[in-house]
Amino acid sequence: MKKIIATFLFLTCVLVIDAQKLPTYFDFPNNRLQKTSDFTPTGNSSERIWVDGNTIWLGTGYGLSRSTDNGDSWTNYYKTDAFGEESVYAVKTNNGVVWAGKWHMEPGIGDDIPTGTGLCYSTDNGETWAKIDQPRDNITDTVITYGINKLKIAPIATASGNMVRDIGFTKNTIWIASWGGGLRKSTDNGSTWQRVVLPPNNLDSIKPTDSLDFVINPSISTNYYVFAIVVVEDTIYVGTAGGINKSTDDGISWTKFNHTNQERPITGNFIWSMSYNNYDHSIWAGTWNAQSQIENWGLSFTTDGGRSWQTNLYGQRVYDIAFKYFGNQGNYTGYDAIAATETGLYRSSNNGVTWIAAPQIVDANTRIALTTNEFRAVKVQKTDDGADNIWAGSSNGLVKLKETTGFWTGDWKIFLASSKIENSNETFAFPNPFSPDAEVVRIKYNVENGSNVTIRIFDFGMNLVRTVIQNASRGASDSQTEIWDGKDETGKIVPNGVYFYRIDIGSQAPLYGKIMVLM
Repeated sequence: MKKIIATFLFLTCVLVIDAQKLPTYFDFPNNRLQKTSDFTPTGNSSERIWVDGNTIWLGTGYGLSRSTDNGDSWTNYYKTDAFGEESVYAVKTNNGVVWAGKWHMEPGIGDDIPTGTGLCYSTDNGETWAKIDQPRDNITDTVITYGINKLKIAPIATASGNMVRDIGFTKNTIWIASWGGGLRKSTDNGSTWQRVVLPPNNLDSIKPTDSLDFVINPSISTNYYVFAIVVVEDTIYVGTAGGINKSTDDGISWTKFNHTNQERPITGNFIWSMSYNNYDHSIWAGTWNAQSQIENWGLSFTTDGGRSWQTNLYGQRVYDIAFKYFGNQGNYTGYDAIAATETGLYRSSNNGVTWIAAPQIVDANTRIALTTNEFRAVKVQKTDDGADNIWAGSSNGLVKLKETTGFWTGDWKIFLASSKIENSNETFAFPNPFSPDAEVVRIKYNVENGSNVTIRIFDFGMNLVRTVIQNASRGASDSQTEIWDGKDETGKIVPNGVYFYRIDIGSQAPLYGKIMVLM
């Protein structure tokens, strides 16, 4: 870290380099949006999407974003009083109230640890927010009453490893899946929270009249690591690192489904996400291998309330599931299932029997292509004109497909978080620094009139590294973008360090910028 800081300090000093007649001053611009509204979301890595009518809510590594006009403009809450510089993973709405869970990474022993920093909720569509501290136990909370039993608890008194990953709602109750903090509920709008007792690993069901003797401790039972919630009327489904738990009596009694206790089980016990299919009332889940040789990654769904499961997409890490419905609400005639996975967007129109991947995604207006196949979130929005917007959050940008008919047909739009170019003499690159083994850097500039454009990359000694484009025809645009993959002319990824780029646009004076490669 000290070396990185020193490098940045050095680079903000005056540089005199005669070889290419470069300017004498460079600085890395802050191209992470800090305003509360703009034309893109704040973050490019989208973890959660929630659709509430005409409103889109987006949880990213750079906080919460909202659009009420199909993505034409965004309200960004990053660096606001309510959200600060926190990331947002969980976001859902209920009866006009939006809830979001905040978190960040903190250094740990070996690996960084996700750390929850509480929740925010708004009753006026995001205009004002109330803040709630991360729910946790007191150190003296060592016993919980469950029916006729007094059960021991390992109190989760810290926010470390305790972050909100999902939110659910029943009548007068808010439920949160809080990873190491377990399943919790609040009946007073988040003022107080109660631990909810789930079965330990060695029991497939519990009820208050059972005679029980176990410790509620995630280090002993993986079923206390909670990741996902789906509520269907009065039935609650909770996904954990130990399977899927179901309750039909408001979270008092539970039945657990896992890979080993059913004839037609889920693919794996680690439940990353769950979704509800309104067409046939089925429950779908991204069911991962929980470090067992007999389990597998894949997608599992049930049409009989969990008694049996159909499985597919074997080997895929499924992050999210959404549904495009046909017909009218309350009278659907069919559906397509869409899965966001580590290797792409997949879609099935025959109940998961076969899946077709989305084609290469290219923005219909800018012609920018998405540079990743990893998708973390997906939702479908029915628009007022009868079309469907398929929203998908990738590791390198949010995408939207406006689809009226057909299958993966329509206009794609890619949303990339960056500042707007204000004049023809400005250019910047984002993300900056960037890591070529995981992403590409985009060079943004302004073309006032149609011209031929050349962009070249130089190392710190002003040796030519790569010609990105040469005499390429570009039309007038105030947000023209080109991609450098961090490789030299031979196809090798360049070493860590500072690189300069030069943009020649027709006969106008060249533009210059700076990129840091950091892996």
